[in-house]
Amino acid sequence: MMKHLADWLPLLAHGALQSAKMMLIAYVIALVFGAVLMLMRRSRFRLISGIAGIYITAIRGTPVLAQLFFIYFGLAEMGLVMSSWQAAIIGLGGNSAAYVAEIYRAGIESVSRGQIEAARSMGLRRFQITRLVVLPQMVTVVLPPLANQAVVLIKETSVASLIAAPELMHEARDLAAEFYMPLELYLLAGLMYLMLAFPLSVLARHLEARLRIER
Repeated sequence: MMKHLADWLPLLAHGALQSAKMMLIAYVIALVFGAVLMLMRRSRFRLISGIAGIYITAIRGTPVLAQLFFIYFGLAEMGLVMSSWQAAIIGLGGNSAAYVAEIYRAGIESVSRGQIEAARSMGLRRFQITRLVVLPQMVTVVLPPLANQAVVLIKETSVASLIAAPELMHEARDLAAEFYMPLELYLLAGLMYLMLAFPLSVLARHLEARLRIER
């Protein structure tokens, strides 16, 4: 194993970098699309709220691998062809957005109704109530689970290898097929995923402990 490390590490490091890049782009998509879903879910119009509810339920109730296969292979049959990289980012971002939307919703609902009514009685408008009352308290609730969602997302990038997206697990699989040393290569890949996820896990625990003290 040691004699092959010089050949393996550059390729695995490149794959890890691609996984991190994939996670970051998908995470941004999740944060933005998750906010849209949350607003749709809280809409007064039943059709809009229902569409968001169906999407969230469907995404959370089906495996992310099935979703990636549908985007990459299924949509191609309907004429919408995209690269494995694009399909992975869209699939992972769209999947994570459903969970982020629920995190946002829980954060908003954590603000007591009494505080909102008190702000209205003081003459504050809806935008002012959101900015001055809801958002500051919502942030303290959503930050730890959002950090945990980033940890989940970095691990889920490994699934993208099954649609040939260029990332860490894909590189490890190719090297294992070439060198016939799957145990060593998948162990190295696992350690690299740990190195990517560990700082995010520490951040999530730190935020949770810090915000618990501030409350």
